[in-house]
Amino acid sequence: MAFLSHASHPAARPVARRVGAVAALSAVSVLGLASAASAHVTANPKSAEKGSYAKISFRVPNERDNASTTKLVVNLPADHPLSSVSVRPLPGWTAKVEKAKLAQPIKTEGGELTETVSKITWTGGKIEAGQFQEFDVSMGPLPTDTDQLVFKTDQTYSNGEVVKWEENPVDGPNEPEHPAPALKLVPKQEAGGTAQAGLTAQVKPQATASSDDGTARLLGGVGIGVGALGLLAAAFALTRARSRS
Repeated sequence: MAFLSHASHPAARPVARRVGAVAALSAVSVLGLASAASAHVTANPKSAEKGSYAKISFRVPNERDNASTTKLVVNLPADHPLSSVSVRPLPGWTAKVEKAKLAQPIKTEGGELTETVSKITWTGGKIEAGQFQEFDVSMGPLPTDTDQLVFKTDQTYSNGEVVKWEENPVDGPNEPEHPAPALKLVPKQEAGGTAQAGLTAQVKPQATASSDDGTARLLGGVGIGVGALGLLAAAFALTRARSRS
C-alpha cells in the first residue's frame, strides 16, 4: 500500500523564497518612496523672479523621534546683499535679526546702503517629532546678477544636536545629505507656477505649501499601494504553493 507523505512539496521551497523576495521588495519600495517624500529644510517657493520682492518660507521638518527643534538660524548670502528684509511674526517664536556692515556700500532706490541683514535666528518655540514649521521672510529686491541664492541654515534640537544645512544643493541622485535651502532666480515671466513675486507671493502664501504637502502625501500613498500589492502577490503565491504541496 502506498503511503501519502505530508512533507512539503519541493516546489514549495522556491515559491517560499520568491514570496520572501516579493515581501522584501515591497518593503524596500515603501521605504524608498517614504524617503523620497521626506523633506529637508527648504526654501519655498523654489524660484522667484530676478529683481522682484518675494515672501520666502523656510520649511523646517523635525527629523528626530527623541528630540524637538528649538532653534533655527538662517544665514543670508553675503555676496548678494538684500536691501529689504523683514520677518513675519510667528506665535511662540522670537526672531532676532542681525546686520553686518558692507565692505562697499551699494546704491538702492532708497539711497546708499551701508549694512544689510546677515542672519535671522528664531528661538523660544518647539517643533515636535513628526511635525514641521514654516518661517516666513519677505526680501528684495532679489539680485539680477545670479541664478540662485543659497541660505546656509543651522537647526538645533532639544538634545543639543545641531544639524548644519550648508552643503551646496544639487538636484538628482547626487543630492548631498544636508543641502542648504536654495532659491532659484529666473528672468521675469519665467517663474510660472513655481513662484509668485511681489504682492502675489504675499497674498497666497499657502498655495505652494499645499502643493508640496499634497505631493508628499501622494508619494506616501503610492508607497503604501505598492506595499499592499506586494503583500497580496506574496499571499497569493504562498496559497498556490500550499495547494500544490
